[in-house]
Amino acid sequence: MTGACALAVTFSISPTDPTFQASFTAGAKVIPFSYFVVLIPPVWGSLMAVSGAYETKILGVGSEEFKRVANASVRFVALLAFVSYALKAQFSRGFVAVVIPTGFVFLMLGRYAARKVLHSMRGHQRCLHRVVLVGSPGEILALAKQMEREPYAGLAVVAVALPGFHAEVEIEVGGRILPNIGPARDLASRLQAVGADTVAVAGTSAMSSLELRQLSWDLEGSTHDLLVAPAITDVTGPRIHIRPVAGLPLLHVESPTFGGAPRIVKRVIDVVGSAVLLLLLALPFLVIALLIRIEGPGGSFYRQERVGRDGSVFSIWKFRSMHAGAEHVLPDLAGGNEADGPLFKMASDPRVTRIGRSLRRFSIDELPQLFNVLKGSMSLVGPRPPLPSEVQDYADHVHRRLLVKPGMTGLWQVSGRSDLTWEESVRLDLYYVENWSVALDAQILWKTLFAVAGARGAY
Repeated sequence: MTGACALAVTFSISPTDPTFQASFTAGAKVIPFSYFVVLIPPVWGSLMAVSGAYETKILGVGSEEFKRVANASVRFVALLAFVSYALKAQFSRGFVAVVIPTGFVFLMLGRYAARKVLHSMRGHQRCLHRVVLVGSPGEILALAKQMEREPYAGLAVVAVALPGFHAEVEIEVGGRILPNIGPARDLASRLQAVGADTVAVAGTSAMSSLELRQLSWDLEGSTHDLLVAPAITDVTGPRIHIRPVAGLPLLHVESPTFGGAPRIVKRVIDVVGSAVLLLLLALPFLVIALLIRIEGPGGSFYRQERVGRDGSVFSIWKFRSMHAGAEHVLPDLAGGNEADGPLFKMASDPRVTRIGRSLRRFSIDELPQLFNVLKGSMSLVGPRPPLPSEVQDYADHVHRRLLVKPGMTGLWQVSGRSDLTWEESVRLDLYYVENWSVALDAQILWKTLFAVAGARGAY
């Protein structure tokens, strides 16, 4: 609707322009486009409301907000088709082919811009939901950490309630002690004291089903929201669906997909994407290679063994960013390792060259991996490609990272890169492995542009 109005103003569409008109067979009556400019916003807006696109609980995070906007747009097109059939109206091709798509694009862009504004406000501690976490100490800490990882969700923990635990038990999150406002019984009456508007149950091990049901009854009719976080959603969230059985809302967990048609689509995208990028970057590659050779001895490219899908070993290509023979001095730097897992991380690594530091800052040193993608040993998006020495130290569950091809970028790339802990890096990779989709890949590729430009976590 916004797009239609903007189109009319921007291009000064004439009310008598036949490209943007509708006619009715009975009496051959012609309706000027200006009438539709007036009708489009309230009609499309009403369909947005019916589709739930204005509900505050979906704003700011996830894809549900955009799905509902798309749903309302489909309903708008269906309504036009119904009106056209029922009234024997004929809408011009210009109206259908230009105005409707433009309106949809403007709606999506408007929502995206509004989301960025909301994220900025939440980053400044505004427009937040004040949350009381209910559960055992371990469950509360786990959920609180997840909320800290997603600050743009707008969930700020202000207090905890520990069913079955003494009031003296303290929970520390983010360097601050959260007040314990007591057991879950009669919790609704104590929310006002801490200014909370949301209750989040962090698992149900500390609460019986009767207590949880009573809590929902106590909050009924109030302005407080109730959230329940089953522990299984940490990795399998998108594959969980509610299946009502005998009146019970059972959680159905779908098996992850590692093959079939989706993987063929992914491979096609990898081949086309890597081939196009290699052609476009041919000249920059040559310039970078010359600069590396000029700076010091050693080749322009660096090959290193990495572990790929199903444990296969392949050679990864990178621009050389370290002095020649850097791997031989690695044992001498072990004391400066800043990582908490099998990885080696050092923000001020003396092995990195001057040009190499610039390349690493914007991940330019990793661009030759496009050859690996084209060959098929890697993908554009996937888990981080590990060293064989890292894989030897993997716990059993971490080996699931090897169920798919490693990627040039991934959730780890857009979530902090080298700033991430080993545990967080593993969690993100496992999430990707079990919930991969073309849409998720597209989202990661889009975020990668901003992560690389911002150079956050790169060294």
